[in-house]
Amino acid sequence: MRTLQAIYENKLVSVIREADGDNIVPIAKALRDGGVNILEITAETPNFLSLIERVTNELGDEVIVGVGTVLDPETARVAIMAGAQFIFSPTVNEETIRIAKRYDAVSIPGAMTPTEILKAYEEGADIIKVFPAQTMGPSYLKYVHGPLPHIPLMPTGGVNLDNVQEYFQNGAVAVGMGSALVDLGQPMSTSTLQEISRKAVQFRDKVNKVVG
Repeated sequence: MRTLQAIYENKLVSVIREADGDNIVPIAKALRDGGVNILEITAETPNFLSLIERVTNELGDEVIVGVGTVLDPETARVAIMAGAQFIFSPTVNEETIRIAKRYDAVSIPGAMTPTEILKAYEEGADIIKVFPAQTMGPSYLKYVHGPLPHIPLMPTGGVNLDNVQEYFQNGAVAVGMGSALVDLGQPMSTSTLQEISRKAVQFRDKVNKVVG
């Protein structure tokens, strides 16, 4: 599956919350220019379906766009119809996983405990989002991989420039980054977009030093 392989290869997923029709494409271009081309647009963002369509239409194969904060199969389906290529959820919902797989989208549900992680994987998830990752820290991945070495883990929530290398050193296959990369709590400007690109480059450089 092309999308799954791209996530494994790129290893960095930008979580974009509260974007709008005016700034989503400039943000996507800034991330792409910095070396991050896997973009998650969260479902609680107003008009998120149109944002997915806009980025897909504007940038095409230059980026891979998915949807996050998906709580139910209905949201997953309409997002996939709008162009989402992967489905991120904060929790394990079996029907949402099945819908994603039915439409050939990558399924990445959120889980924390070994029981939740195993359940999600057995239900067909491609990667398990360890969320919120900052609760347990990078070393938690190593302990989970002890009894569950075959399950790919992707920490999200609290991943930043100071700890991203440690997450990979402890077995992450990818990471999700929110406000540490794209912070929409400040006005959008040319300098803001340049800062997004600069941070993307910093994340890329740190990860490359660990995983090549």
